[in-house]
Parts: sequence; structure tokens; C-alpha cells
Amino acid sequence: MTAYRWLFERLLVHTDAETAHRVAFGAIRAARPALAGLDRLDHRRSGEARQPVRAMGLRFPGPLGLAAGFDKNAVGIDALAALGFSFVEVGTVTGEAQPGNPRPRLFRLPADRAVVNRMGFNNDGAEAVARRLARREARPHADVVLGVNIGKTKAVPEDAAVADYEKSARLLAPYADYLVVNVSSPNTPGLRDLQAVAVLRPLLEAVRRTADAAAARHVPLLVKIAPDLSDEDVLAVADLAVEIGLDGIVATNTTVSRGGLASPEAEVAGVGAGGLSGAPLRERSRDVLLLLRGRVGPDLVIVSVGGIDTAEEGLARLEAGATLLQAYTGFVYGGPGWPARFGRDLARLRGRVAT
Repeated sequence: MTAYRWLFERLLVHTDAETAHRVAFGAIRAARPALAGLDRLDHRRSGEARQPVRAMGLRFPGPLGLAAGFDKNAVGIDALAALGFSFVEVGTVTGEAQPGNPRPRLFRLPADRAVVNRMGFNNDGAEAVARRLARREARPHADVVLGVNIGKTKAVPEDAAVADYEKSARLLAPYADYLVVNVSSPNTPGLRDLQAVAVLRPLLEAVRRTADAAAARHVPLLVKIAPDLSDEDVLAVADLAVEIGLDGIVATNTTVSRGGLASPEAEVAGVGAGGLSGAPLRERSRDVLLLLRGRVGPDLVIVSVGGIDTAEEGLARLEAGATLLQAYTGFVYGGPGWPARFGRDLARLRGRVAT
């Protein structure tokens, strides 16, 4: 049993999940200098385990990134990179600062290696995050691809959503290697309605124009979709992405489904509403990946996320057509050493397959 697993099972599992996240993330940030040294040593020992990926005009040091939701306010990018993530997606950031939903709003289901959240896009807002990213850019920082995930401010009505997204794009695009439009969280009322193609098209086109103008360059733009879309709607988003020249799709966000869980019904009911992530999402996330790749062809970037907690699953996603991988819940359960282990294990598996 690893030290982290012992700590998780004996202490963290009995601590409010949001408090545990804050404490653990604070420790990772505080340990950044030591982590950076260990990261360099680990790569010398492993013969550079991570295998670069070129996509969207960017060089990713490896295929594994951290999904949005962990570092909502862009406060720990370089520390997270030192753990072994090749790209870090911060956010979701909204046009205006907001506190999110009332606590408790983050829960674990250990029997399912799952997390349920109804955070509600709690974040400091686009202006504050942009200032933070500007300060980071002005000093030496990690060689990690930075994604910025943007969403709708809860108080903004749906008919003003485009302007709200444009505000975030204008402020954040100059610091982002890529942008993700999040229209798929279940925790902002009405947000998932924006996945309808008729609404999504003008939103994506407006964000792209605004982002490219603000950054004075092309900023790769992706859309993040829900696993709860019907197959027909998944294919409609795929067709739209190809039609308007989107750079990629992130698939998938959390699910509102509670089917097939191993956790006791009373425990699941006690957790309440929110988006479920982790191992139970694995099968649907794989299915959506296959649907998308079959529809968009070989070139469009697909970032596969949902239930990726082992290198074997990561390899299966890459072989199914994923360009890049993201994790969140696998990292929560695997601990700070998990990203580096994942990278080494994946490199060994890929080497074995190649031979």
C-alpha cells in the first residue's frame, strides 16, 4: 500500500472532499521546487518516459493532461506540470466571479472510484484569472501546454451568454495555448441547452473571432460535450466541428446518470445531485470517442476524458482514436505520484505494442 493510499483510506476519505482538495492542492503548490527537481530526475531515470504529441500546432510533451475543474483559478499550473502532466487545463472560468453552489458540493464514492460535484463554476472570474496568468507569463515557468476552459456566468441570462463567453475569451485568450468552450456542466442551469447545434454554432464562431483578435494569433478552440447527449446529438456536434473548422472536441464531461454504481443506494441518494466522474463514466466515454472519431475522420483533435485511471485504459483510448488524454478523478484516487507512474507505464505499454 502506497503512503498516499494509506492516507486516503485512513484519513482523506473521512474528510469533507472539498476541504481535502484544498489541503492537498495547497501541499502540491508548496512543494513545487522539490517536485520540479524530482520531475527532472525521474525523466533522466526513465529515459524520457513521456512521448511528445503534436496537435493543433502545439507540441505536447506527452499525451496526458489534467482536466478542468482541479485548478479552477490558475494558481498551481507549474506545480501540476512538475507532477508529470504534459498539459494543464485551468477553469472553468466565467466572465464574472461567482461563489458557486452552497457547500457541501463535492463528494466521493470510493466503492466506484468516483466523484460527484455540484460546484457550480466557483471561480475568481476572467479578469482576476487573466491578471494571474499575465504575472505567470512574465516570469520563468514550466514547459507545459496551458488550456483555459471557459463557461457561462450563472447570473447571466441565456440570451446574453455569447457576450459573457466573449468577455472571457477576450481576457484569457492572450495567455492560453488553447481554449475550451464548456457547454456541458450539469451544475449551471440551462448550460447544457447551449449544446444544441443551432445555439452552439454562433457561440463558437463568436468566441473564435474574439479569441483570435485578442491574442493576435490563432488560438485553437475546442468544445467540451456531455456524455448524456444522445448518439444523434454527438454526431451533430461532430458535423458542426468539421463544418466550422473547430480545432477539436473534449469528450466527455461528467454525467447525471447514476446507473450501475456499486455504492449503496442510500449513499448515492445522500450525495444528491451533481455531475458524476471517474470509473463509472468509462464505457460511455469510450463510446462517444468512437462515435466522434468515426464521424470526423482522422485529423480533428479529440481529447478523451472520463474514467481514465490506468495506463492500459489510456492506451485503449489512444488506439480508439484519441489524440490526447485527460484525467481528474484518476488523479484524485491515485495521488500525486499517479501522473508520472501513468506516463512511465504508458510508455512501456506503447513500446511493447510497437515491438
